[in-house]
Amino acid sequence: MWLLPAIAHISAVAARTYYRLSIDGDDVPRTGPVLVVANHPNSRLDPLLVAAAARRPVRFLAKAPLFQDRKVGWLIRASGAIPVFRRVDDPTAMGNNSDMFRAVVTALTHDAAVGIFPEGISHSEPSMTELKTGAARIALATALSGTLVRIAPVGIVLRRKDRFRSEASVLVGKPVEWSDLTTRNPEDREAVRELTQRVSDALHSVTFNLDQWADQPLVQCTEAIWTAEHGGRTDVAGKVERLRVTTEMLSRFRSETSDRTTSIAQAIVTHHQRLNGLRLVPSDLKIDTGPRRNLLWAARRFYLVGVPALAMGVIGGVLFWIPFQATSRLSKSANLPVDQRATFNLLVGMIVHSIWIAFVATIAARTTSITTGVIVGAVLPVFGMIGLLIRERWRGAWRDVRRYFTFRSRRELIDALATRQQKLAGQLSELYQNAG
Repeated sequence: MWLLPAIAHISAVAARTYYRLSIDGDDVPRTGPVLVVANHPNSRLDPLLVAAAARRPVRFLAKAPLFQDRKVGWLIRASGAIPVFRRVDDPTAMGNNSDMFRAVVTALTHDAAVGIFPEGISHSEPSMTELKTGAARIALATALSGTLVRIAPVGIVLRRKDRFRSEASVLVGKPVEWSDLTTRNPEDREAVRELTQRVSDALHSVTFNLDQWADQPLVQCTEAIWTAEHGGRTDVAGKVERLRVTTEMLSRFRSETSDRTTSIAQAIVTHHQRLNGLRLVPSDLKIDTGPRRNLLWAARRFYLVGVPALAMGVIGGVLFWIPFQATSRLSKSANLPVDQRATFNLLVGMIVHSIWIAFVATIAARTTSITTGVIVGAVLPVFGMIGLLIRERWRGAWRDVRRYFTFRSRRELIDALATRQQKLAGQLSELYQNAG
């Protein structure tokens, strides 16, 4: 378990390198025994995201075959993971799960944080699958031993989970309330069923659950409309509740039920299509495009066209083009399920880029000096990451410039869309209030 003390920091670096990560909501308790429960959309990358959000060492339950995996087994063991024996892997090994339960209870009684994915499998379904009862039985068994464990729900929300530098959100919910069940036995089926349901409800409060993936852009557009018009960051629970209401509204819209909510859904679909046609998002309609704002925008981004930024962005892209392309080609040739691609990309990318950095540093050492080679090896990763961030800002700035010219050339249409969006936001507010 030599890696466990550093796992939160390593996870944060890895997760923020691969994704543009945001962490919202409550805090996972920093001390004392905690059972961290999370949804499981992204295979072996999910523990990184949960550990980054927990900001403390977390020991995860992992399926037993991973411990013998030649690629990641050493990492699983070093991070203090606890093996789970599944019937689908080896029916004859199921008896070993009694040792797993004892190991988890022992860890929790020593104030550890233990992470578990109650769905039992990683998947790419648009909503959570039915939870297994393991988390509930672990919590009840720990309480029976005299230690009350807090259950912290963590929701992982990914926009394009297999894509490098796509958006990822981790939402931490309030601890599950289960003090009334702490005296019940882990063999008590009713208590296990009740606690599992509470864990499920808690996870649903921090995850986005859709009827079908086709709804995702519309649900995101609806939330973006509400946020753009009402401004600021909102609490996680309120956001998830709005998304739940929106999903139900779209479901009724697809069933062709004629009521007021379906007319709102139709208006959102139309608004989304028109914004897409202009390559805009709802927040764009609220931006001040006056001269003062444009001057401030240019001043804040002037450094992006300076020599240092140009050098870092261009040279960094050129230097790492070969390992990036190699990783991409290896990923495509592996032909993995969507929920496993990000894990493959991250692990293989780390190896390929490390080999490339070592190769460049070796060339520098042989052509100049060993000292130069060491400096190149140390500086290259930093140089590459800064270059990546600069190129992302270039893309953002170019999008702003394109939006500016769209506003200049389509002013009447933009004003009409802004008025329509304000009306839609009012209708959505009424809808959410009535649903509450």
